Amino acid sequence: MNHIGRNMVERTSKFLFIVVGSVLFMLILYQYVAPGMMNFGSPHGYIVEDDADIFPTPDPHYVKKYYFPVRDLERTVDFDIKGDDVIVFLHIQKTGGTTFGRHLVQNVRLEVPCDCRPGQKKCTCYRPNRKETWLFSRFSTGWSCGLHADWTELINCVPTVLNKKENKLKNLR
Repeated sequence: MNHIGRNMVERTSKFLFIVVGSVLFMLILYQYVAPGMMNFGSPHGYIVEDDADIFPTPDPHYVKKYYFPVRDLERTVDFDIKGDDVIVFLHIQKTGGTTFGRHLVQNVRLEVPCDCRPGQKKCTCYRPNRKETWLFSRFSTGWSCGLHADWTELINCVPTVLNKKENKLKNLR
């Protein structure tokens, strides 16, 4: 009898172990397939954030590191090409900056488009009715501030380079 009682206890414990293990496996699998879906306090079963993300990510495993508010993404900046405004293009390596820089000089629809001649690496981007540049980039002024100049180098260099070019043009006139 003692031998039969032990078998029943062993079978029951094995059965409980299999059931509990299966339930835990299913919970882990469920969290892997549908993370963030187990919130029993929400009426919809989803975790509701206070500031809802208007740009949902298709990848459920993506962790949002940076937050850009809508007011920053939809802001407009007045640029007066006929005035004294200058666009300074900060090229950051390995971000598609070369392609974007080429688009600035070749594909932007302007009253006076940039003049890009075959065989030349630089284009002339003059303002309407003036021989002054409105774009400071490697494709319009070359590497005037050095190769891949960073923000601090550009802040110190751009006004100096533009003033030299302006003075040079005034002396030629």
